[in-house]
Amino acid sequence: MSRKRLSRDDSREQTTQRLLDAAQKLIAKKGLDAASVENIAAAAGYTRGAFYSNFNSKDDLFIELLRRDHEKATAELNALRGDPSLPVDHVQSRARDIYGQMYRDNESFMIWTEARMLAVRDARFRAKLNALMTEKRAQIADFIRYFYERVGVAPAVPPEQLAMGFMSLAEGVKLYMMSSPAEMTGPIAESLLTVFVDSIMRLARLEADSTRRD
Repeated sequence: MSRKRLSRDDSREQTTQRLLDAAQKLIAKKGLDAASVENIAAAAGYTRGAFYSNFNSKDDLFIELLRRDHEKATAELNALRGDPSLPVDHVQSRARDIYGQMYRDNESFMIWTEARMLAVRDARFRAKLNALMTEKRAQIADFIRYFYERVGVAPAVPPEQLAMGFMSLAEGVKLYMMSSPAEMTGPIAESLLTVFVDSIMRLARLEADSTRRD
């Protein structure tokens, strides 16, 4: 049986994804500076010209790589919000599981850490990263707001601040785990993230119960 020929758009998308896959592995292993355009293209099986046919620069590829990782992480959470028939208990349990495993993938965490360090040194990249982080924070805040609405109360702390606190905790816990794995083991890291997420949702439900009693 002959293989179906890819359309031009499909072929371009395949090239883009292969370049992103190769970039993630190289950047996680060597750092952004050491992962040259030539190395990324070669690792994906393409030429330098193919790289620049898909991305204007290595920074643009890096931002797209971060965006892709962010979208993977939030897809399941968005699915929870998209089904109003799900019981609150199920939403809480799944959200706890999703966020408890955040940054479990070491490659994923390393590219975000690399992005943070680059943003400190490069003001132009910082602006691009901040735009993506604002979007990421807003999606987490939207879920927190959604959960409070499901239980029928308003959060005492702005959801954006809770989201920022959780993102900071998640990054700090994972950095501790990567640099001191004997102390901060994977199970400990996941339990800490789970406790924080579950506490937010438990607080929402307690406040709802208190409002109903009053």
